[in-house]
Amino acid sequence: MSTKIAVATEDGVHVSAHFGRAPYFEVLTIDGGKIVARERREKAHHQGGHEHAHGGHATHASMVDAARDCTVVIAGGMGKPAYASIQAANLTPILTDIREIESVALTYATGKLVNRIERAH
Repeated sequence: MSTKIAVATEDGVHVSAHFGRAPYFEVLTIDGGKIVARERREKAHHQGGHEHAHGGHATHASMVDAARDCTVVIAGGMGKPAYASIQAANLTPILTDIREIESVALTYATGKLVNRIERAH
């Protein structure tokens, strides 16, 4: 059975250190322990500081919109309100110290990706 995961990213290679500032999701489809498809999706994001995208109207809920067909949302860190918004969207937030998207996806596929909840702030 295939699973889609959304990884917050700024460059398509690395896991973003902060969910809210990442302009993209790298969405990977995993099947049989392998990455079988990959696409980049734009997401609403903070522009830096406390400014928000889209004229200051991006909400945590809107940041999740591009990942609604996924099972999990992965980032290096995020605020507790964003974490709660992901959960409210029936997705699983996972915070990781793994920096490369392919590594995090393959670790997730093995069931060994540790949620570093202490990275929520």
